[in-house]
Amino acid sequence: MSLSQDLRARREAIIREHFESENRHDFEATLATFHHPRYELIATHDVHDGPAAVMRYFKQTRSAFPDQRNRLLTMHVADDAVITEFELSGTHLGNYRGLPPTGRSFTTRMIAVFQFEGERLVCERVYFDAADILRQLGIAHDPLTLKGRLATALNHPLTVGGAFLRQALRRVRGDDRR
Repeated sequence: MSLSQDLRARREAIIREHFESENRHDFEATLATFHHPRYELIATHDVHDGPAAVMRYFKQTRSAFPDQRNRLLTMHVADDAVITEFELSGTHLGNYRGLPPTGRSFTTRMIAVFQFEGERLVCERVYFDAADILRQLGIAHDPLTLKGRLATALNHPLTVGGAFLRQALRRVRGDDRR
């Protein structure tokens, strides 16, 4: 199926309004871009289905990241979807998913696949690297750096338990060498 120029233009306009209304925090307008609001966040396995669930998602994320913004980088129109690449940024100033605010900011690239039925938007499926965001917020660490190796060793129960057991065995044997 090949899209008409008119349908292509309508879909692009819907996506632009979707992004712009999110940046304005005009979530009623964002919801209006959908025929049926549905967000699928692949990295976290979260699905927000229906107007009330999507509005809760908006309120939770903007409470945690009140300055959250997106910057559309590319848009590709396919037969049944619009695929976008964008940059998302924000500052962690409120609780989110049990994490207290760090006061730190993040900027990361993401992909969103907006699924359409005709000219009706029915789902936004978002792909992103959650670990990248957590590293920028100071919550996770790159295991290839010294700081990351130390954090892993200090926080991983098997690592800590194993190290404690090895140290205790060395003391019992009278061997303090590593």
